[in-house]
Amino acid sequence: MSKILACLLACSSFASAAPVEKTVIYEQDGTKLEGCHVYDDAFAGKRPGVLVVHQWTGLTNYEKERSRMLAKLGYNVFAADIYGQGIRPVPPAAGQEAGKYKADRKLYRARLMAALEQLTKDEHTDASKLGAIGYCFGGMGALELARAGVDLKGVVSFHGSLDAAEGFAAARNGVKAKVLVLHGADDPFAPAAQVEALKKEMEAAGVDSKVVLYPGAVHSFTQLAAGNDPSKGAAYNEEADHESWDAMRAFFDGLFGKTNP
Repeated sequence: MSKILACLLACSSFASAAPVEKTVIYEQDGTKLEGCHVYDDAFAGKRPGVLVVHQWTGLTNYEKERSRMLAKLGYNVFAADIYGQGIRPVPPAAGQEAGKYKADRKLYRARLMAALEQLTKDEHTDASKLGAIGYCFGGMGALELARAGVDLKGVVSFHGSLDAAEGFAAARNGVKAKVLVLHGADDPFAPAAQVEALKKEMEAAGVDSKVVLYPGAVHSFTQLAAGNDPSKGAAYNEEADHESWDAMRAFFDGLFGKTNP
């Protein structure tokens, strides 16, 4: 009977473990920001931390769902808010909002660092094992963290903007993070010229980097909301979505070791 009771208690304890999701209000230079912290309490102790940077419409359920997926893999996750509390624009206003930060990389980096600080100081984070990922506008953000020489193990850009602003390119031996770029081979918004420029930038800076191109994929290939018409320049691509996620997992496994129990 005692063995059965012990088994029931163990099963009950396991069943009680569940993803924990919290809204976090924080600030950068007086601007209120509203991020999202996600972790899985099935994992004990500190774990690698991953920062998630949103696409051009701001922090939405899309990034939160990706954060939940990462949490289930054993990461402590913080989804950043670059724009500010309550600023969640839709196109065409989204393009104007994103453009502010593309034109002001100093401000963009400050917002990124404010979010990274939230992740780093959290009690669940192993601060020696940090990474970042981003989608579209957020892919640019992940690359900005690398270019800034932030002490991360690795960053991943999913169908991101790849161009460096003048004076903000990666410096020789100044990048600490490994860089993985997962990109649509037919992306008209970050076309082949941007891809080649990024490769040259990373090579000149001595960065350990890799670019993976998905044939037939255009911009936003991980987002169902982009629809299925690639002629519009942005469309979901199921194969590229799954393959890119697996590539990210393998990348982080190589940096942090496997975390999934």
